[in-house]
Amino acid sequence: MELLLETCKIRSWRKNDAEALTVHADNRKIWRNLRDAFPHPYTLADAHRFIETALKKKPETYFCIEKNGEAVGSIGLGLHTDVERFSAEIGYWLSERYWGCGIMSEVLKAVTEYAVQTFTLRRVYALPYAWNGVSFRVLEKAGYILEGRLRCSAFKDGSWVDQMMYAYVVVP
Repeated sequence: MELLLETCKIRSWRKNDAEALTVHADNRKIWRNLRDAFPHPYTLADAHRFIETALKKKPETYFCIEKNGEAVGSIGLGLHTDVERFSAEIGYWLSERYWGCGIMSEVLKAVTEYAVQTFTLRRVYALPYAWNGVSFRVLEKAGYILEGRLRCSAFKDGSWVDQMMYAYVVVP
């Protein structure tokens, strides 16, 4: 998969992305806003493990965000099954070096459109932590709507935190 955007490129992961991935992912500020499956510190072994997982996914649902020829972030989908088979959770992160540049809003919008078309989805949602106002703005710029607050729904960094339910819904 490859999408060329104004600010960056979204593409499939490559084995040779591991070193850049390690450099950009090893950041406590990034880890704090993601699920605990995202390790901190983030090592080269973690990068190799993640890329292997991404490359084995069929269908492909984890994508690299590339800027200036370098892997600087990731965006991925968790496709659902059964009665939620037309829904997916989306998650993303971007190197702190590129925060505030408008990259993530553009990436999120493009991958959401790609996901809806490719996987015939009606609903794509995200669950940012209540402290992550920047992510709320990114989601809103990409067309997501706040649907609600999930009180004490996650335990992160030693404390209970609310998650905000944002969704992009294709109305039939």
